[in-house]
Amino acid sequence: MTAALISWGKGRRAAAAIGAVSLGLITLSACEKPTALATVTVGTTTVQSEVTPGCDGEGKVLDKKTIESCITKQGGKSITVHPGEKVRVGVDPEVAESGWIVIGGGPVMREPSKATYRTFDTDALFAQQNPQTGQTTYAKSVTLQVAELGDGAGGPKAMWHFTLKQKD
Repeated sequence: MTAALISWGKGRRAAAAIGAVSLGLITLSACEKPTALATVTVGTTTVQSEVTPGCDGEGKVLDKKTIESCITKQGGKSITVHPGEKVRVGVDPEVAESGWIVIGGGPVMREPSKATYRTFDTDALFAQQNPQTGQTTYAKSVTLQVAELGDGAGGPKAMWHFTLKQKD
């Protein structure tokens, strides 16, 4: 009688293990790969965002029409910046491997970065230069764009948007 109970218990454990593995595989197959995150930190405040909807090439360079649409997008998560504060921008390691740039009121990086974060001066992010006169003015609000670059000069693979608001 003891032998019957032992073999019956092993069968139940084996069935439970098979059930757990099956449930785990079903759960994993239903999950989508999460998109990369970009993070903006000012002082002790941090905002984090996934790729802007419509601006994710899923690993491939965005086509020209999509790039034009993404460049003109406004908004995203918002953060307030006081004059003189540092703005820290961070990206996931996979984005850093590809290379990335930041655009504020105008380009603020001379070349793409392969680091996972960079620090910027508020003045550089809010500065806007008039192309006709060359005069620099400072905006009260700016859309900060973070772009993951593709291979070569093909353009961005993904873009994130944040709104920086300058506090008086």
